[in-house]
Amino acid sequence: MNIKSLLLGSAAALIAVSGARAADAVTVAEPEPAEYVKICDVYGAGYFYIPGTETCLRVGGYIRYDAGFGDIGSLDGRKTRDVQDGDLQNTWKKNARFALKTWTGQETELGTLKTYTETRFNFPNGGPSNVSLNFAWIQLGGLRVGKDESTYDSFIGYAGNVIQDTIIPYGIKDTNLVSYYFDGGNGFSGVISLEEGADDKGISGTIDSYVPHVVGGVKYKGDWGAVTGVVAYDSAYEEVAGKVRLDVNVTKELTLFVMGGYGTDDNLTDDAGNTIDTHGRGFYKPWGGNWAVWGGGTYKFNSKTSFNLQASADDDKNYALAANVAYTIVPGFTITTEVDWDHYGNFGNPSIYGNFTKADKKDSVGGIVRFQRNF
Repeated sequence: MNIKSLLLGSAAALIAVSGARAADAVTVAEPEPAEYVKICDVYGAGYFYIPGTETCLRVGGYIRYDAGFGDIGSLDGRKTRDVQDGDLQNTWKKNARFALKTWTGQETELGTLKTYTETRFNFPNGGPSNVSLNFAWIQLGGLRVGKDESTYDSFIGYAGNVIQDTIIPYGIKDTNLVSYYFDGGNGFSGVISLEEGADDKGISGTIDSYVPHVVGGVKYKGDWGAVTGVVAYDSAYEEVAGKVRLDVNVTKELTLFVMGGYGTDDNLTDDAGNTIDTHGRGFYKPWGGNWAVWGGGTYKFNSKTSFNLQASADDDKNYALAANVAYTIVPGFTITTEVDWDHYGNFGNPSIYGNFTKADKKDSVGGIVRFQRNF
């Protein structure tokens, strides 16, 4: 074998090896088929299927900016100290909020399986930023468990379409619960709920044993409106409270409502034996005295503009009036301008007034402008 033959043989061997390695380099696996998000229209607009599951998910929420002014008693204004001379003076009460909501739905052999969550991120002036979990419940068919608002409030309704609808309070809302909703057909529905309660605004509402608070309600709804009643048993103070409500659709533009509440207060005293000074109030009877009433309505001028009004009073001669105009600039973005008045004091909201007496009652006026973008 001469040198020329040896060189030619070596070159051929290198070419063969290089060709084999090149062939290995370009061999790739087949791509996985793409799985696109599919729209789910079973539960309404905005839902989509979570990839690889039969669960439908919707994500939404809102961004809100409130600017309030006026007297503290109206819930709209706030007090601050002058940084130079220390004098007490009025100032804006503002809050920016981002609320994140999620809904899920899935059909099962036991009915629809649902979940709902809502988390609120607040940035107020005059106070620290805060985060709250307002809703986190699971529902299968009519059975619901988790963090919710009390059915004592949610089932009967939240008074009027005004921002400050709780100047005369009608409920505290937040609670853990186990509840069951049933639809009897022909417009009849009902609910039964076992609740833990919560402590809020100086009112002790959490159960103090294994015995839950109990709430029950019934409703009849028709094209003309609805009539609803709820009753609640406070297991901690062994008191009973209830509310009845009538909603009437007068015309397509005008809707009216009236709601009355009555509660016992034999054990809701403010003596030194109580851990928290309740001033005769409880989780299901947060108003002053035995009875309270709320009434008002909404008039829609057109698809974008509505006028809302609410008046309220309680047995302790506290009174309140709220009115606003809500204007939807574009779909999803609404500006609401409201004026509020109250005559309040004795057994007033502890977070506002403290331990006032009848002589401390006063008139308060304020206003609030709300910008809200829903998505």
